[in-house]
Amino acid sequence: MNTNTDELDLVWGLEAISKVIGRTVRQTHYMLSTGKLPAKQIGSRWVAERGKLIRFFMEDAA
Repeated sequence: MNTNTDELDLVWGLEAISKVIGRTVRQTHYMLSTGKLPAKQIGSRWVAERGKLIRFFMEDAA
């Protein structure tokens, strides 16, 4: 059985997400809290899929 969970590359935490997108923690927090980034908050931690973050910024640049 082929599942997508094998392909997920999750980025956990505000600091880690900010490093992936090349923004400050403060900028990243604003973008997450206003729903501008494709991520979810689970408890007090943010989680995002690395591929979705990269695609999100690639679409903006195009």
